[in-house]
Amino acid sequence: MPRFEPFDWYDQALYYDIVFDADTSREAHFLQAAQKRYALTRGTRLLEPACGSGRLVAAMARRGYRVIGFDISDGILRFARQRLRDDGLTARLFHARMEHFHLPPNAFDLAHCLVSTFKYLLDESAARAHLKRMVRVLKPGGIYALGLHLTDYTDPTASHERWVASRGDIHVTCNIHGWPPDRRRRLERVRSRLTVRDHGRERRFETTWHFRTYNLRELKSLLRSVPAFEHLATYSFHCDINAPVPFDGNQLDTILILRRRP
Repeated sequence: MPRFEPFDWYDQALYYDIVFDADTSREAHFLQAAQKRYALTRGTRLLEPACGSGRLVAAMARRGYRVIGFDISDGILRFARQRLRDDGLTARLFHARMEHFHLPPNAFDLAHCLVSTFKYLLDESAARAHLKRMVRVLKPGGIYALGLHLTDYTDPTASHERWVASRGDIHVTCNIHGWPPDRRRRLERVRSRLTVRDHGRERRFETTWHFRTYNLRELKSLLRSVPAFEHLATYSFHCDINAPVPFDGNQLDTILILRRRP
């Protein structure tokens, strides 16, 4: 069996970025279209909690948005800042947690947090605190696109996703394995394994973490606890603005369009 080095997923910012960059253009187009369709404001102030490697920070800045982003990983923020410098783009990035950040109220027209990052908030109080802070910093009528994978507690099987991506002489294979969730604790264990061939040298990395789980009922309950947000529409991770899906739990990869009530 091949051996994998333990690592912090976000300390390998370049490889993380290569894996997910293929979706950047499609997601950026979706966010711009969602603002046009659902927001009551038309400004360009954008917030990205947990901005990661800055792929969407750069993409949205390139589209004319004035972007602010934050993340808990200093290493990945350094990578994101360097990307902005290399691309000749401007955005403000800072270190903060999703449930505990400080920004002026009524400041943003659009915000987003995609690909299940929200599930790093491991209890109800942290999740609610994040949503309440997002309400506070959005302008009335501004929208928040929140993406997460719902849990089917009746499915006893493990999950597996695989990505293969390249950039120049760097080739990355990413396998993400998820174990069946612990429904009582509302936790699921997840493992990422990267196999990287970087200019001819092959290395393997592994990290594990826990996500908080949500089925439809649990997610609706959380949303009801933050009534300043109204849920306007639901989409899949395909990010097709013309193909909303029912909010009925059958679509597990879910993007919610939440609007701060005027």
